[in-house]
Amino acid sequence: MTESLEFGKGSKVGAVFEVLRDKQWHCRSCEYEHVGTTQIAGSGGMQGLKRGNRRRPGLVIKSGNHFCATCGETTYQDRWTGAFRESVIIGSMPQPFMRRVVEVLGYRDVVDGSQRQPNELTVDHKLPMIRWSNAESKRQTDYEDLSDSEIRQRFQLLKASNGSVSHNLLKSRACENCFKTGVRGKPMGIAFYYRGGAKWGPAKDKDKRGCVGCGWYDFAEWRNSLNERLGTKK
Repeated sequence: MTESLEFGKGSKVGAVFEVLRDKQWHCRSCEYEHVGTTQIAGSGGMQGLKRGNRRRPGLVIKSGNHFCATCGETTYQDRWTGAFRESVIIGSMPQPFMRRVVEVLGYRDVVDGSQRQPNELTVDHKLPMIRWSNAESKRQTDYEDLSDSEIRQRFQLLKASNGSVSHNLLKSRACENCFKTGVRGKPMGIAFYYRGGAKWGPAKDKDKRGCVGCGWYDFAEWRNSLNERLGTKK
């Protein structure tokens, strides 16, 4: 089965797979320099491998902190288990649509509230791709027909990487861990959930209701709810 996996020539996701194909733990800090991206967690790396596409299934990948003999310290690592899952089919987000999202959301980084240049922002689906079913994938990627209201419901803007750890990467790590353990993330180390508790909701891992209440799912709603709890104005 491994030999039949199809990756585009020179693709980043294919280069990441070449690292993981031995089914051993691999350090994100020091084993992917040849790939040419700092977004190992994104669609050109772990997310792309996990969700698959029309030509190949998704891969079951475990992630966690382990000691790296090369770095000499504990780092975030990933291991392909050798197992596969049903692929989730999505299309690339068109550039005109991304520009529209940035405009609708006011060029504003949802985490720190600052206005940024478009190239400093990442258009983020609130619902992480790891939780998408094929039906949800169609809803999330119906880019041409989304209203401004639907854009506000489904997307947020996160700080892009400028050589440091991006907000999008922090969210990806939290969502990966939640998918694996059922324990929701704590943005900025704050254990607050505007709906539900620390455990992810429904038993089915593709039920998006389990994400609602987590700060990484909707950071603006999470912050507003926290301010209300504290008696602070938005």
